[in-house]
Amino acid sequence: MRNEWNIWVVGGDLRQVRLARLLCEEGHTVHTWALEEAEGVPEPAAGLTGAKLADCVVLPLPAAGEDGRLNAPFSAQKPELATVLDALRPGQVVCAGRASPELRALAEERRLRLFDYFDREELAVANAVPTAEGAVQLAMEELPITLHGARVLVVGFGRVGKLTAHRFRALGARVSVAARKWEDLAWAEAYGYAPEHLEGLDECLCAYDLVVNTAPARVLDAARLAQLEPDCLVIDLASRPGGVDMEAAARLGVRVIWALSLPGKVAPVTAGRILRDTICHILCELGV
Repeated sequence: MRNEWNIWVVGGDLRQVRLARLLCEEGHTVHTWALEEAEGVPEPAAGLTGAKLADCVVLPLPAAGEDGRLNAPFSAQKPELATVLDALRPGQVVCAGRASPELRALAEERRLRLFDYFDREELAVANAVPTAEGAVQLAMEELPITLHGARVLVVGFGRVGKLTAHRFRALGARVSVAARKWEDLAWAEAYGYAPEHLEGLDECLCAYDLVVNTAPARVLDAARLAQLEPDCLVIDLASRPGGVDMEAAARLGVRVIWALSLPGKVAPVTAGRILRDTICHILCELGV
């Protein structure tokens, strides 16, 4: 790793705040913009004039808010992403999370080297840990029963599904896993979970106290939600558009928590460290 980088952290939430602090503590030159309302932010800049000198500009996760502008909850400034990118030089390295096709097109037009750190496997695996722990925290806060002995269904057996099932079983829950792929179900059974094929899920949903969805697809529609017990809690960990028909859930009175961006909410310090590690990996691989 190079002794010192010049890095600009632009916009974002507590993850970016922690990222900036960590990089500064390690001796890198760090400037921040659109984070001025956060506490303890290093080197807040009045504008983006010096950003073109940076080795890397880090945008948030996700880079854009729902309005398509820079995701900047700690700032009164809500600039267009094009405005931010216009301040940079051709060939400059830009790291962003969950970069949209629109952001990619804007970067390509300006000949910027855009890298989506959300696509990195090491970040996805590391982020699955606070996501799983956050799901446990929500369940303990919202359920009127202990997790010990609770009947828990985890839908999906990817990174988050595996760790979520593991965390709940470690607390004594009776964990079942639903998945579409037979190989995932084979692994789930090998780990000691009760396997349920996703196609046959309709026949067993009434048996659970808690359903945790990790699958990035609409797996809990109105018909399946109607089969849940009245006191069953649903926690959806899937990214937008989610795996639960929220309108049907509201109509049926099913309790659903759509827990987006859990790492940044339940463990921002850890999430910032994960982001720091990933950004450093990208820059080292590029030879910056």
